[in-house]
Amino acid sequence: MDRKTALTVLKLGGSVITVKEKAFTPDTKTINRLAEEVAKSGVAPIVIVHGGGSFGHIVAKEYEIFEGYKKPSQLIGFSKTRQAMTALNSLIVEALVGKGIAAVSLQPSACILTESGRILRFETAPLEKMLVLGFAPIMYGDAVLDAKRGFTILSGDQIVSKLAVSLEATRIVIGLDVDGLYTADPKVDPKAELIETITLRELRLLLSKVGGSRAVDVTGGMSGKMSEMIPALEKGIPVEMVNAKEAGRLFKALKGEEVIGTKFQLG
Repeated sequence: MDRKTALTVLKLGGSVITVKEKAFTPDTKTINRLAEEVAKSGVAPIVIVHGGGSFGHIVAKEYEIFEGYKKPSQLIGFSKTRQAMTALNSLIVEALVGKGIAAVSLQPSACILTESGRILRFETAPLEKMLVLGFAPIMYGDAVLDAKRGFTILSGDQIVSKLAVSLEATRIVIGLDVDGLYTADPKVDPKAELIETITLRELRLLLSKVGGSRAVDVTGGMSGKMSEMIPALEKGIPVEMVNAKEAGRLFKALKGEEVIGTKFQLG
């Protein structure tokens, strides 16, 4: 792809942009602040991928979309999941455009086909053209068609890693509702300690101990997020996690400044 500057892939977690325990409830204040931080950072080119939070996960769980097609009544569930994610995505794009970013929504289910839940084909040509022209493509976890299951749920984390590897991104920044990766769930265990840096080898050893999400999450929780980053780390693409709920931290991470969080390194 003909790009003059390094590509950043940014993931905004569903727990950051929505009130995850309350169905279809966006965190509008945080969404607008994050849009402003992205705009002020001036980072470009950039691809932004966001999670589903209380929009997509709850509907997908109700209709068992992740498991694949089993009965006709799931079809309306697929439609409702897609509708929910489109609604959330519209809020994100609206906030970014409002801050002067030429954000353009790119529907994953229209350009990605999975097989047993893993990306089989990903048509990236339109996205690459957007980047060349100066747009900021916005993608999201989505209900997608699957070669074996009929349909399934594709996590935003898998999209992030696949895009970063395919487009040779120079970094991945992940915004969460916690400071980073901990030795235990910091929302449950007061003795949990933040892991400031971790190598790929250490991550593999730690994965079996990482807990899942406390709220409804059909894409694997924290353990799933970490596993999805492995292909990118294997290609030498650094990954940084920060608490996007805390004002200014995402801005600092995008600017390359020191910030509280977890840095993943090859090794």
